[in-house]
Amino acid sequence: MAKVSAKGGFHLLWGLVASTLISSIGTILIAIFLGEDNMGLYAIAVAAPNIMTIFRDWGINTAMIKYSAQYNSENNVAKIRSIFVSGLAFEIVFGLALTLLSIAISGFLADVFQRPAIAQLIQITSLFILSGALINTATAAFTGLEKMHLNSIMLIVQSVVKTFLIIGLVLVGLGTLGAVVGYSVAVMIAGMSGVLLMYTLYRSLPKSADGGLEIIKTTKMMLKYGLPLSIGAILTGLLSQFYGIILPIFVSDNAAIGNYSVATNFVVLITFFATPVITMLLPAFSKLNYQKEPEVLQNVFQYSVKYAALIVVPVTAIVMSLAQPAIGTIFGDRYLHAPLFLVLLSITYLMSALGTLSIGNLINSQGDTKFNLKMRILTVIVGFPLSFILVSQFGIIGLIVTTILVAVPPLLWSLVYIKRRYGVSIDWVSSAKILFSSGVTGVVTYLVVSWLPFSSPIRLLLGVVLFVAVFLLIVVLTRTLSSSDLVNIRQIVDGLGPLRKPINLVLNLMEKLMPK
Repeated sequence: MAKVSAKGGFHLLWGLVASTLISSIGTILIAIFLGEDNMGLYAIAVAAPNIMTIFRDWGINTAMIKYSAQYNSENNVAKIRSIFVSGLAFEIVFGLALTLLSIAISGFLADVFQRPAIAQLIQITSLFILSGALINTATAAFTGLEKMHLNSIMLIVQSVVKTFLIIGLVLVGLGTLGAVVGYSVAVMIAGMSGVLLMYTLYRSLPKSADGGLEIIKTTKMMLKYGLPLSIGAILTGLLSQFYGIILPIFVSDNAAIGNYSVATNFVVLITFFATPVITMLLPAFSKLNYQKEPEVLQNVFQYSVKYAALIVVPVTAIVMSLAQPAIGTIFGDRYLHAPLFLVLLSITYLMSALGTLSIGNLINSQGDTKFNLKMRILTVIVGFPLSFILVSQFGIIGLIVTTILVAVPPLLWSLVYIKRRYGVSIDWVSSAKILFSSGVTGVVTYLVVSWLPFSSPIRLLLGVVLFVAVFLLIVVLTRTLSSSDLVNIRQIVDGLGPLRKPINLVLNLMEKLMPK
């Protein structure tokens, strides 16, 4: 199971890396060409239609992943055709309706953000609601059947088209308007390509005995499963939009918002390691039943937390410790507040050592989506008043601190729930060692790099080398990984193609350094 998930995660990873690299180059050039003020307007215009997207899904995409993986493991593949068609039809209908609504109220949204001049920009970016529905549906189909290479193709198409279109339109003098048009057209092209790739999967699936699709019955089943998830997503989505609304209200400085936007783009360096883990765990857990296979579920869960944290936590630590030279390498002495914002934004990913990447997928895979709703309600209850207080007093830093604090109560509650409900828990000792090793390495790297009298690019390069060397040494000394872990990891990475050899070289080195 781990090998299959790792292979799917690898295919998603290379797509994320390639598309992120392309998009990052585009984002850097856009930020340079537009400047801080226009970059802030572009960020607001792109974010505004997201208010509508939270009412689009109704849990259908998550249901597609769960039931596709479940039926595939049960050798009941014919039912997946109904899952695909029902999910796509539902998303298109709601996506189109919400797109038209967003266009109709674009003036109101612009007034809410206290930028009346961006109403036209919001009308254009409203197309993202429909095109995003196509992308999400295709992604759910690829994930459920663990065909993540198709998802990577879709991501790369989007990033390539977006980068070239936006840069081209900005350079011909269209400014923020050109950036918005390029973004919207690129996402629509990606959505259409995703649906075409999804159709290739659909054609390969066998038909049911009677040839029928049972769209209404299948949709009802998926809605029953996904409705609690949808309500929870709507609540937290409204909370996110509330963050986006109060931020420009209390922060009138567009340059500060531009710095925040640049920092959020750098967080992608962490998310494209975390996303494959999150994505592949739902179909993996969906193959298991806690009542029939409790011991297997416990092992799968603990290893998923440990090995996910072993990837995400060090990546988070290196991003935090090298935030200043990383941003300085690209932007020089511009966006001076972005490194601080990046460090604070990265903190939530350290919680992956406590199971944040695995717990939600475990609960959803076992059909207990109502508990997921309860956790979202708790997040909203804490988030609304806390964000208003902190953002009104501390601006962008208050917003970032809010996002960190609101994640804690649901995490603690969910840890208690999975222990009582499924009899599973994280390996606390392993998690503590991973956090300790990453934290010490990050502090050492930050202090050394800060003292170096070199330019940002050189300090960044030396910092990466130093971090990797120190981290591997501390992992060995603290026995964060055991000999059995090395054996497991070798088996897991066996199907990772070109990554297998360099990973095995590192594992061999660690094995030699381990005290006997």
